[in-house]
Amino acid sequence: MKFLDEAKIYIQSGAGGNGCVSFRREKFIEFGGPNGGDGGRGGDVIARAVPGLNTLIDYRFMQHHKAERGGNGMGKDRHGANGKDMIIKVPVGTQIYEEDGETLLADLDHVGAEVVLAKGGNGGFGNAHFKSSTNRAPRHANPGQPGEERTIRLRLKLIADAGLVGLPNAGKSTFLAAVSAAKPKIADYPFTTLHPQLGVVAVDGREFVLADIPGLIEGAHEGVGLGVRFLGHVERCRVLLHLVDGTSDDVAAAYKTVRTELEAYADVLADKPEIVALSKCDSLTEDDIKKQVKALKKVTKKTPLVLSSHSGQGVPEALRTLLSVIDEARAEAEPEPEKATAWRP
Repeated sequence: MKFLDEAKIYIQSGAGGNGCVSFRREKFIEFGGPNGGDGGRGGDVIARAVPGLNTLIDYRFMQHHKAERGGNGMGKDRHGANGKDMIIKVPVGTQIYEEDGETLLADLDHVGAEVVLAKGGNGGFGNAHFKSSTNRAPRHANPGQPGEERTIRLRLKLIADAGLVGLPNAGKSTFLAAVSAAKPKIADYPFTTLHPQLGVVAVDGREFVLADIPGLIEGAHEGVGLGVRFLGHVERCRVLLHLVDGTSDDVAAAYKTVRTELEAYADVLADKPEIVALSKCDSLTEDDIKKQVKALKKVTKKTPLVLSSHSGQGVPEALRTLLSVIDEARAEAEPEPEKATAWRP
């Protein structure tokens, strides 16, 4: 299935049904009176986050979504049926914007979250509604109200506990393939990853979701390369694993390039917990590893992890470190239980 994280669709709620003008006409009833029913209410357009979806590809080809119109009222005090709602099923993590792409309408960040995007029109009153002591035979009814219509933009931001960042060919896809069942494309040229990949990582009987996004290059926050389009997918991550290619000539410059792009894109990315790791250490000698670790430590102000996705060296330690940070972030996000107060007469 092709990955698609943005879509533009047109929605329209259902119009309300018209009210009915009708009178009772029965044998032996001299004055029957009005009995026109009300029109039914039009259906709403509702967006709902459901499990099992991870792309917006369905809305590339289905761009018009209309709810059902309400039924018209009928004689014998019969009201029109309400129109069926139009449910737009989207992946968890979908944000809904106005047509301008800047005004946020809703953020569906958990399963079952939903929002009414367009309300259906109310049904019109039948003539029975207008009967009074002074108007015994009203001969008018209300038309149904029209539905709402608008154009919206859907933008998907994947829900992952940890995210992989780094320059192209830093070993992100290899790391994801080594620690999960995901099968990203791996090759010896830049920009092998063309769209985000998700993998479920198991460590010490625990699991968390790891996301791999396309590599970042200088100017990514301005649209250079592929990274700017997918940086939003790591906004929801609790921790970032920054992989730096140990075989590069200048690991400090490689680290600074990615950090500059993260900070230029959004403060929320720059402030996230970050774990720095030197990758591809199986291709380095002991002296080279010490030299690269020293250079990376100087710019990051902390000792980087040393790992090799190919040989597995340092990978379990990296996963445990990620899990510990994720647990801390989850604990901070959970609301504190209210303390019970002793009852006093």
